[in-house]
Amino acid sequence: MKTFLKPLTSAEEKLCLKRCRKGDPEAKRILIEHNLRLVAHVAKKYQNTGEDLEDLISIGTIGLIKAISTFDIDRSARLSTYAARCIDNELLMMLRSRKKCSREVSLYEPIGTDKEGNEISLLDIIESPPIDVIENYSTQQDILHLLSSIKSILSPKEYQVICYRYGIFNEPELTQREIAARLDISRSYVSRIEKNALKKLRTLFH
Repeated sequence: MKTFLKPLTSAEEKLCLKRCRKGDPEAKRILIEHNLRLVAHVAKKYQNTGEDLEDLISIGTIGLIKAISTFDIDRSARLSTYAARCIDNELLMMLRSRKKCSREVSLYEPIGTDKEGNEISLLDIIESPPIDVIENYSTQQDILHLLSSIKSILSPKEYQVICYRYGIFNEPELTQREIAARLDISRSYVSRIEKNALKKLRTLFH
């Protein structure tokens, strides 16, 4: 089992962020790859929610990509603190969405337990302090393929829907209904496209 790449130094990170703002895709790739251990660290908090860790990491990676795309280097000191919040938000949105399929979500409702066995709720996670220390955390090296393969593995329509749905690659984050209106297709068709696209992306981890 290989470990993720080490976090960039403050100077390296600032340089990559400046290059990224100028549209340098290589700089963006470097920022993503050197922050993947942060994704794994945040995703680990949700291991006991009944969700597969690989799915949590794939959703968390989308949050990381969104963080890199929206991070304001002039207002924040380090990307990691901001990215941790974005990753958390992405995972929480996914959990809320899945819970709504069965019943109304309560912020006080237990969604799992932490590694000590204590119950945690959505409110506990929302109110948790930002993550400043990124611990070493190993998981499948295949996650790196998600970043380089997201466009090549999807059909043009799937790629378009995923970008709109999760607000990645500078696209606005839209609901399935909004995507359906924009693409002039039914909402149920958008749902099928999104489901198939995520299924394809998950195959990168097997």
